[in-house]
Amino acid sequence: MPPRAPDVPQTVSISAVAEHAGVSVATVSRVLNDQTVVKPATRDKVMASVNALGYRVNALARNLRTAESRLLLTLVPDVGNPFYAEIVRGIDAVAREHNYFVLLCDTGADSGREQSYFELLARRRADGAICLDPDTVQHALIEASPGLPWVACCEFDPDVAVPYVGIDNRRAAYDAVTHLLAQGHRHVALINSDETWLYARQRKQGWLDALTAAGVSPAADWCVNVAGLDYDSGNRAAQALMQRTTPPTAIFAVSDTLAIGVLAGLRAAGKRVPQDVAVVGFDNIALAAQVEPALTTIAQPMRELGMTGARLLLQRLAQPEATVPGLLLDHQLVVRQSSQAM
Repeated sequence: MPPRAPDVPQTVSISAVAEHAGVSVATVSRVLNDQTVVKPATRDKVMASVNALGYRVNALARNLRTAESRLLLTLVPDVGNPFYAEIVRGIDAVAREHNYFVLLCDTGADSGREQSYFELLARRRADGAICLDPDTVQHALIEASPGLPWVACCEFDPDVAVPYVGIDNRRAAYDAVTHLLAQGHRHVALINSDETWLYARQRKQGWLDALTAAGVSPAADWCVNVAGLDYDSGNRAAQALMQRTTPPTAIFAVSDTLAIGVLAGLRAAGKRVPQDVAVVGFDNIALAAQVEPALTTIAQPMRELGMTGARLLLQRLAQPEATVPGLLLDHQLVVRQSSQAM
């Protein structure tokens, strides 16, 4: 006898689920589409039948009917930066709660790559986007693709007419530098990012605000701009600062990844932290508490930023004509060994 063909799972129809649950097909459809008009007891009965029969939603067919992809884009300038990883986890947590999937898009902060992802929105291959790219890219997007559903997260310009969530970068930088001034430092250098980023301009202004409030006039060479936020950039910048005739006694770096590189650069230059040079970073990534010495930093609520961004986007999708506000979340100065007076 020829070998028996393997059993092929039978496709369960929505009608079969309705018959099993003793309800109408329309009721099953409402439950599967998460509509709130169904009574809880009826919903439970339908879901019990779904599970008992092994029914699986034909997502493609449903999307063609509803013009929904159940897909959200997360546009990140550097997926290798641990700061963005925690934000993405927050976005994904909220998306999954509402039966959405997240597509992570590494844009490299390039407006052309960003626009190519926005084409997915224009063609309804995705329902909405959360953008973490520079404000300059966001301005280009709003001009090239007006009316598409997206929100800004972390990097935002209130003048761009999209919902946003972030922190007060200027105030946070002010708090970081004020802490160093309170430790007795007067020569506080800034290692800053590319100032095409709005946050870099805001954090530089906070640094200036704090120095000015303390009666300190920084020289032009107290601020060093680097091309990236990576370890090597911080390392090189710190060693260069230590070679100056009058090196700083404190350094504020605009990201923890930079600041951790600064710690290595200071060691290479024969400087002790914090005895010779105090260091403060920004973000409070997990590694900040694990390096030696542990890094003083500004803690951003990274996961909450992502979760709030996702909620704002879902609110915009649910109410396209409603005004969705911008939100600022609280930051916190976390003091550790790298800045404490010895």
